[in-house]
Amino acid sequence: MFTKLEIFEKRYEELNTKLFEPAVAADPQLYMETMKECKSIEPIVLKYREYKSASNALADAKAMLDEGTADKELRELIDSEIEQSKEKLAVISDELKILLIPKDKNDDKNVIVEIRGGAGGEEAALFSGVLYRMYSMYAEKKGWKTEPVNINETELGGYKEISFMIDGYGAFSRLKFESGVHRVQRVPETESQGRIHTSTVTVAVLPEADDVEVDINPADLQIDTFRSSGAGGQHINKTESAIRITHLPTGIVVECQDERSQYKNKDKAMRVLKSRLLDAEREKQSAAVAQERKSQVGTGDRSERIRTYNYPQGRVTDHRIGLTLYRLDDILNGDLDEIIDALITADRASKLETV
Repeated sequence: MFTKLEIFEKRYEELNTKLFEPAVAADPQLYMETMKECKSIEPIVLKYREYKSASNALADAKAMLDEGTADKELRELIDSEIEQSKEKLAVISDELKILLIPKDKNDDKNVIVEIRGGAGGEEAALFSGVLYRMYSMYAEKKGWKTEPVNINETELGGYKEISFMIDGYGAFSRLKFESGVHRVQRVPETESQGRIHTSTVTVAVLPEADDVEVDINPADLQIDTFRSSGAGGQHINKTESAIRITHLPTGIVVECQDERSQYKNKDKAMRVLKSRLLDAEREKQSAAVAQERKSQVGTGDRSERIRTYNYPQGRVTDHRIGLTLYRLDDILNGDLDEIIDALITADRASKLETV
């Protein structure tokens, strides 16, 4: 660990020197890149320097004891200082380990959330709507903006499929563990016998791709327009404003019909397509470290059953970390932080083993 810290400190000093070089100052792009890298490692370096300062204080206190010239009262003070320094070093050491965990480069990004009804037919579609509301309310609590992309609504008001964007700094860092199968156990409104049904809904959370990350050849795209479909509204089925984009090399199909403007729908669809292509590439790369990912919380496996929402018991259980909370209503109203914080802590703990 300390070898890594020395490297970071040396690089930090190099970057600070570089910021004052005329050639760097004259190049806005280079200056911003240098400043960004400097700021990214600054917390690690400052914490390491705090560790070295505490370590030196501990060494000085021990040296004073070794001299044997201190009286009883002074020795007691020195002993107390030594204990405090040891405790401080232990705390700083743990903080350094956390800071050294490699940061997910996508953590600061906006996200695209895709919710699809699974087993359970209309009941699964209705619960898709519940999850959409839950994530929308969570985004609102965080001050993030939610924007629908594509909605496939059922006659009873559920969603066979709904995709939407969440624009907000750090959205992916908070929501990336939501990918997977969400299971609901409750008595459906259509159930006359009062029997509990189990249904499933799949959630996919994709970081929004930057333009520089995904290069799409226009010749690889098939773009079709069609009339929007859905319940209500005079605009529905009147104009061909909806967009369907097919990426021919991969077969990925993206639809967007939320906006009245064909141009806006195309722009949204392209954002979703880029994010899906980026996610596919991430999945391909992560296959090489599949065993490592199985031991971590954030596998992102779309087929993994991650959570159960049990209505009769008012219970929510996250199966990955064995967390059970009897706060179903609060959670469905967007109070997700307790679950998300626990998932982040568990993921961090697993990664600390490799630091």
